[in-house]
Amino acid sequence: MGELYYIILLFLFGLIFGSFFNVVGFRLPYNKSIVYPSSHCPKCKKRLTVWELIPLVSYIIQLGKCRNCGQYISIRYPIFELFTGIMFVLSYIVFGFTPDFIISLTFISALIIIMISDFHSMTIPDEVLIVSSALIIIQFFIFENYIMALLSIGHGLLAFLFMWFIKIIGDFFFQKESLGGGDIKLMFLIGLVLRIELSIIVIILAAFIALPFALLVLFIKKTNIISFGPYLGIAAIILYLFQIDIYNIYNIILYRM
Repeated sequence: MGELYYIILLFLFGLIFGSFFNVVGFRLPYNKSIVYPSSHCPKCKKRLTVWELIPLVSYIIQLGKCRNCGQYISIRYPIFELFTGIMFVLSYIVFGFTPDFIISLTFISALIIIMISDFHSMTIPDEVLIVSSALIIIQFFIFENYIMALLSIGHGLLAFLFMWFIKIIGDFFFQKESLGGGDIKLMFLIGLVLRIELSIIVIILAAFIALPFALLVLFIKKTNIISFGPYLGIAAIILYLFQIDIYNIYNIILYRM
């Protein structure tokens, strides 16, 4: 019963934080306050009541519409609330109540805000990258030791430089901007936690995940411009929570050869 209690509690906390992450991800790219004005309908501007702000539940009860004007609410709100709840639970299942659990919540929370922001505005806020990177570095200093913390910073810089190199190559071949600055800076955060070896795998996996969506956007909107940050975030979460070890991948490949 104890385990189930923790899982339910973390899921509910995840829903609440997911609702907050939606606000941050939607407002921060436009330099809007995440506190004022309070949540409201974007069409009729009616301030939402407490009962209209219950994560996931309010959306289902209201059938995805504003109670005042009938304007449809973006499906992204409940999706990211649910996603955050699931990620909080998975973090507990993978790490338990350990220091790694705290690092996991910080890392995944930052990635979710970045995914929301990049999907909505094609912008990755520097504030999220700076604050989350600083928090994780501090956590490494506290939970690990200064050597591990400094090594992690080095891996973050290597991942940043590797992505920057990919951008230079891409810009040369496509004769236009191939990657945004936010994607490059995001790789520092990912490299900080996953190290350079897995960071390279993250880029490859993200490209495969993004490909069908890029083709769909090309077919519907006749453009090949998509946000890459969300796919980097998804790939990083997959590799992180599944605890995939790059050396195990090498061993599997060598064994099959």
